[in-house]
Amino acid sequence: MTDDFVIAVNPEEETTLPYLVRLPLGREGVVLKVKEVWPRTAKVYCHPTTWPADPTIVQRVPVRSCTRRGASIDLVLDRSRENRSQFVFTRVRGGREAIFWQSNRTAKMARPGLTVPTARASGIADMTILVDSHERYGWRFAAQKATTVKRHLDVGDYAVEADGRVVAAVERKSLDDLVSTLTSGRLRYVLAELATVGHGAVVVEDRYSAVFGLKHVRPSSVAEGLAECAVRFPGVPVFFADSRPLAQEWTYRFFGAALTEQAAGIDAERRVLALSSAGPLAAEVGDSSARRGTPAQVAAQPTPAQVRRWAVSVGLTVSDRGRIRADVLEAYRRAHA
Repeated sequence: MTDDFVIAVNPEEETTLPYLVRLPLGREGVVLKVKEVWPRTAKVYCHPTTWPADPTIVQRVPVRSCTRRGASIDLVLDRSRENRSQFVFTRVRGGREAIFWQSNRTAKMARPGLTVPTARASGIADMTILVDSHERYGWRFAAQKATTVKRHLDVGDYAVEADGRVVAAVERKSLDDLVSTLTSGRLRYVLAELATVGHGAVVVEDRYSAVFGLKHVRPSSVAEGLAECAVRFPGVPVFFADSRPLAQEWTYRFFGAALTEQAAGIDAERRVLALSSAGPLAAEVGDSSARRGTPAQVAAQPTPAQVRRWAVSVGLTVSDRGRIRADVLEAYRRAHA
């Protein structure tokens, strides 16, 4: 056995712990199955295992020290970044033994007592979330009890459909991936693609404050680039979700809101069609040209006041001021076509 800290690919298929780590401790070393190659955003769950005969090595890093201290193993690697971490042996509910890999950063980010809510998103009983077939070790939405189906997605890493059409999509990013796509210019193309669906977003598994701790790129450049993207693509937010579980929770709620709005739009359209089949409604909105029998002109250039009066008359929700929602405008045009 060498004195290196070694990370390899877990040869087990269909595992939620895709990597192996070997600590140079004892005669044979300590071998654990892990979910990530380093605890960057949250503690990493570990499980004891054995080292394979012919491993596929991912990383091999020299070790300054690896010491067992009570219920933990302190590991210090011989590199400038991501060099100090700790493996903690503890017990969880029911007395079951568990091992967690943490760093100083993840220990500071930990929130004791934080639990993800179990209430259904927007009252939706069952949600099926599409996962792009190229997504490795993707979100499972287990806490949200949503169903996931893998298939090729043209936009985003996760999406939901209504009537066979994608109505919302989310691109998942780690902080490193976000910075890479931003500095290379690819993030704008990602945002442009997300803007083509009804609702799109980029969800980052980290805090926004972590941007200002970056070492190999100017934090101000990243912050400036994110601000420019927010201005250029106001309909596609870049949301920092602190951790992987919270990223899944936010995405689940985002999809629930999108599906609820889609269902409301379909319901409004049905009501509009039912009303329009009973006769033209142009006279109800007070347009003189409509009273002269030219409703097409009204549909072409309605005033906001006309649309609001009509929406209220048919039971649609509309704001008193500001921009009128696209689904309300479309419903108005269909009714007066």
